Amino acid sequence: MNDRITLREQLAGMAFAAPYLIGVAAFLVFPLAMSLYYSFCNYSMLQPPIWIGWTNYRHLLTDHAFHTALWNTIFYAAISVPFTLALSLMLALLLNQPTRGQGIYRTIVFLPSLVPLVASALIWQWLFNADKGLINSALRPVLHILGKAVLAPLAAALGAGHATMESLRHLSPPVWLGDPHWAMAAIIFISFWGVGQTVVIFLAGLQDVPQELHEAAEMDGAGAIHRFFNITLPMLSPVIFFNLIMGIIGSWQIFDVPYVMTGGGPGRSTLFYSMYIFEAAFNQLRMGPACAMAWIQLLIILFLTVLAFASARKWVYYA
Repeated sequence: MNDRITLREQLAGMAFAAPYLIGVAAFLVFPLAMSLYYSFCNYSMLQPPIWIGWTNYRHLLTDHAFHTALWNTIFYAAISVPFTLALSLMLALLLNQPTRGQGIYRTIVFLPSLVPLVASALIWQWLFNADKGLINSALRPVLHILGKAVLAPLAAALGAGHATMESLRHLSPPVWLGDPHWAMAAIIFISFWGVGQTVVIFLAGLQDVPQELHEAAEMDGAGAIHRFFNITLPMLSPVIFFNLIMGIIGSWQIFDVPYVMTGGGPGRSTLFYSMYIFEAAFNQLRMGPACAMAWIQLLIILFLTVLAFASARKWVYYA
């Protein structure tokens, strides 16, 4: 009797778990397996897949657009992740100070992260407009004064030619989204817009830093900088590590903002990895190379995550 009851309970538990297991199998496991299979096939979604082995992966080695997307993503991640962490930590330290209106300031910092990415991209696209955008409208008088009152006289003192002096007198702001040299800078700058969630995580971590350690260090004559580097940062290292991992993953999956703002241009200067996967799969109907790139992306993220975990032993402190 007890055995029958146990078996009945097990069957009941499996029945309750079945919808979730079926969903995972249908919408996660099966698509992953098929994407791995398609990465070894010539598949356009209009014809049955044809097995071609490692051909898709070998072709990526000579695909110039793939190299461009890979380099753009590496460059973006290398700049945006550390600067976003530094900015978020600085804002969290400022917002952690007991000041009047602290809740209002925290809300202001957090609100941008609640704005949908597509809406944010459209707003920033307007702000970075070369002719009527607010950013260039504010820069024009500043550059005019800087060029006429500072740079032109300095160039004259150094013996510069007339053409150089005239160009300095009439400085103009950059065509942000139309210039390959400035478009990436604009996308990186926009990545700082949504640091609110990271700031909130840092704020939560700051609440766990024992105040007694700061008081003891202050009594021993330690200054604010000394306490920050020897108490606050070590105690915050697990939080920094978590935000680092999330930043790595997020930077390698960037898609929405550059896709809406630039579409990968000008001249593929803002073509990111996920954008090229989308372009290959749905614009060019090359599902095989797209799946191959997706698996390479997974391996890159896994490698960087494992590397971060390996380095964590040297700098992450768990109380």
